[in-house]
Amino acid sequence: MRLPTDSLSSYLSPSLADNSVVCLMAPTASGKTALAYELYDSGRYELISVDSALVYRDMTVGTAKPNAVELARYPHHLVDIIDPMQSYSVAEFVSDVARLIDSCHQNGKIPLLVGGTMMYYMALLDGLSPVPDSVDNVRARVEQWRQDEGISALYDYLGKVDAISHERLNATDTQRITRAVEVYLQTDIPISDWQRQPKQALAHNPNQQWHAISVMPDRPWLHTRIEQRLDIMWREGLVAEVISLLGRYPLTPNLPSMRCVGYRQVLEYLVQINHPVFEKPHLDKARFYDAFAQSEPPSVEIDESNKSNEQDAMTQTHLSLVTDQTEALACQQMQNKALYATRQLAKRQYTWLRKVMQLSDTVAAVPATVSSTMLSTSIVESDDVTGYQKNKLRLHSFSTMEQARVYLF
Repeated sequence: MRLPTDSLSSYLSPSLADNSVVCLMAPTASGKTALAYELYDSGRYELISVDSALVYRDMTVGTAKPNAVELARYPHHLVDIIDPMQSYSVAEFVSDVARLIDSCHQNGKIPLLVGGTMMYYMALLDGLSPVPDSVDNVRARVEQWRQDEGISALYDYLGKVDAISHERLNATDTQRITRAVEVYLQTDIPISDWQRQPKQALAHNPNQQWHAISVMPDRPWLHTRIEQRLDIMWREGLVAEVISLLGRYPLTPNLPSMRCVGYRQVLEYLVQINHPVFEKPHLDKARFYDAFAQSEPPSVEIDESNKSNEQDAMTQTHLSLVTDQTEALACQQMQNKALYATRQLAKRQYTWLRKVMQLSDTVAAVPATVSSTMLSTSIVESDDVTGYQKNKLRLHSFSTMEQARVYLF
């Protein structure tokens, strides 16, 4: 159903000021990029990526990154800025965005922040605790400790020095456990103490007008889109892309880049089929195999009468090259796990989006001319909410990209 623009746009149109900052927030595969391109073509916006996977060079297929032609036509800030073996913290992202917002405004453009990494958005809108970045020598020391004794040793140590974080974190959350240990070793202060200090957010800037636009589409519709996107990724060669990354970079399985949805499942598949890429001298084969030691190997017991039907359900681009029965089953498991992981990602994104909308307790009434089917959630404005009085953060939630489009044009 297409949104009637007359009644809604007259109520929603923000007449965006020159000092505006727009956040277009929506789950994966929901159509953010298409709307961002349309807005860019209006001549009023510059695009800033809010995607923790698009920062990596050479990770294109599995991140649904715009291709080279698209990036030339629609330039994005914060795309292809680091190699896959590097890390990029939330604090670094916020610092980069602060600089880019000023640059966009100086160019007479409105920064359009578009992407699906909700933790980044929360850092911008709700703020970051002043936790210091880890210095290189401490990071290297903790990483060596983890390699020598395992993440369980770090988790046990955290229980002795930071009971609050120890209780909050899952024992297998390598990234956050490592970070918490680094902070304590570097500062002698538990990260939980740092996190209790007052937050600082870019959206608190009284000289800027922030618009946080949340789009939460119907889930069955989104699940169909996710399946379609994954099918495209398999056809375009996600498996080949991961093999190429392993051949080029000294990667390890616990790097943030290799924990991205899709890439993680392909890594597990390559381990299960004993792919020869792990014999490369710059790779630590044992670390990859240890990382997936708990994975169940694919069963080879298949009813031959159903075999062709099962294989027909797989993406033929990669599977057509697979002749071994075990490898074929591992391929199917990889695709199933990637689909499940992407749906779980979308579920988490919905949770984050609801959390963003809870930044304000003030809900504006929806006019009678706007039906509940057109606008599934209320329009929220936080002009008079504590902590947002000066900068007038505006929060809006829609159920379709078309509604967001009407608001922004």
